[in-house]
Amino acid sequence: METLRILCTEILPWRLLKDRAEADLGFRLEFMEQDFVSAQRTAAMAPDSYDVYDQCFHNLDIVWHWRAIQPIDIARIETWDEMSDLPRSVGSNGSGHGLGDAPATRLYVQPDATLSANPTGRISMLPTVYNFDSFAINQGVAPLDVDREVVSWSELLDPRWYGRVALVDEPAIGAFDLTMALVAAGRMEVTDLGNMTVAEIDEMYHHAVDLVNSGHFAPFWRRASEPVERFSNGELSISSIWSPSVVAMKARGLKVRQASPAEGYRAWHGGLCLARHLQGRRLDMAYAWFNWFLDGWAGACMARQGYYMSVPDRVRSFLRPDEWDYWYEGKPAQSDLPDPDGHCAIRSGEMRSGGSYRARSNHIAVWNSTMDEHNFLVRRWNEIIALAEGRRSRRRVG
Repeated sequence: METLRILCTEILPWRLLKDRAEADLGFRLEFMEQDFVSAQRTAAMAPDSYDVYDQCFHNLDIVWHWRAIQPIDIARIETWDEMSDLPRSVGSNGSGHGLGDAPATRLYVQPDATLSANPTGRISMLPTVYNFDSFAINQGVAPLDVDREVVSWSELLDPRWYGRVALVDEPAIGAFDLTMALVAAGRMEVTDLGNMTVAEIDEMYHHAVDLVNSGHFAPFWRRASEPVERFSNGELSISSIWSPSVVAMKARGLKVRQASPAEGYRAWHGGLCLARHLQGRRLDMAYAWFNWFLDGWAGACMARQGYYMSVPDRVRSFLRPDEWDYWYEGKPAQSDLPDPDGHCAIRSGEMRSGGSYRARSNHIAVWNSTMDEHNFLVRRWNEIIALAEGRRSRRRVG
């Protein structure tokens, strides 16, 4: 049987999709899961090793620059006309547009092979899942009302969390969490959060060094399972977070709550790309996977871990009304709701933090972004991570 090779990250819960997709599509799917940084490197440097690249829009520039992927013909996307405006047009959400790499800014392929928001019949990446992230607090160890008492990214710097704070180890993500916290606390200023200067990155770096050396920051994390374990064992009380981690902790009975900072969320948008070598039958298989992915079943599965899908009406038909009301409408759960594995995660009466999709999507501060000075950011970020890991090693030896 033929196989379609999909290079992805853990954003894609492929283990939950594989059997159903293969049965519906009639061919095998091989998922090559790597962390964000490794997947981007593989996508750019070894484009013949995969057929489909599943990543985020902020990781698109590098693979497009290296011509590792080919344009997508929107005429072959069955649900294109049903897709949300959020990834397809700049400023579609008014004040919620956000700074940085909004998907539409690099969505459409122009005649000269550049990318922009000017609509054409070809796109660089097919918009799929997305979300609006911030940080989480374990209310079980700190009796407070996160919705009312935690109102700013500056909470990450509050001394009450000393030693129990972690950020995600991905420069195009974690650096924004830290910078928003520093700006909100009045410790630094930036002109354009989505595209910081060398001097601003350097200032953020020096603040990070101080926070690591002082012991305020615990070691950073890279995979979504890590904060789940570290919240569970009491090592962390507050951390950058992704929604699957929140749902997994709720399923364990932890009283974890995501904050809705007044400054806004850090948003991201996932998507699917075609490897440059695809043609003929294998190209047809890739488009079949794209259309299956957007048809609703996969979106319903991912809604149960907190993700939105770019074709929401298709998703709605695969969710129970009470699931749709909780995840998309922001209404109180009318009954206990399951996670993607069928385990009870959301208790009756609970409301999604931040409210409805409309409220959350209109509260974006910045999109995960690859800045002009991304290479410098990565070098500085790696120094921060090395420093944090060095402290961890010394503590173990001590």
